[in-house]
Amino acid sequence: MISNERTDNFTAKIKLQKRKNMVNEIRKIYNIDDNLYKALISSEREQFVPRGFASHAYKLDALPMLADQWISSPLTVAKMSNALTCEGADSVLEIGCGSGYQALVLSKLIRRVFTIERVERLLVEAKENFKKMGINNIHTRFDDGQNGWREYAPFDRILFSATTSKIPKKLFTQLSDTGILVAPIKKGDKQIITRFIKSGENIKIEELDECYFVPIFNGKEF
Repeated sequence: MISNERTDNFTAKIKLQKRKNMVNEIRKIYNIDDNLYKALISSEREQFVPRGFASHAYKLDALPMLADQWISSPLTVAKMSNALTCEGADSVLEIGCGSGYQALVLSKLIRRVFTIERVERLLVEAKENFKKMGINNIHTRFDDGQNGWREYAPFDRILFSATTSKIPKKLFTQLSDTGILVAPIKKGDKQIITRFIKSGENIKIEELDECYFVPIFNGKEF
């Protein structure tokens, strides 16, 4: 028993060091604040990568998942989380749960995370991982994320984890006043991380950085 505990502790330390190395690599490329730095270090990405890709969990690469989806690179997750300006936010709606890694990071930064996924197989795996890790502030839903989650609106933040050409108007109605929505917007052959800041009836738009995401789809996939 003692030997097993020592092995588990040693393995945990190695994984923690790998996460620190990964986040330090991100910091060399992109400026993140201390809260996001700690959130990324404490988010066990190896739990959310596909089977067979554990050795790639702490590289700055996107990785393929089932249903032709991808888990975003840690650098992209850092950029999207940073663009949300999470400080002071109480709730966030994520459209496109995928593996659940982005939701996990957000759960370290915002009290309540609501995440929607249209591919049921992905959502089932994500929910199982959240449960195994004892994460209880992430709420999931199987649906087309472009419908939002009206029952829990308004949200202080909304995040698209898939690229789109246009934000549905109904999502802006589910965003709180002074709230922030971040999405990768398709412009020609490029995708741009774009921040929308709501102020009454007005929406301020800021283009931040190039990125790459899979496209958003309508409806549910069973």
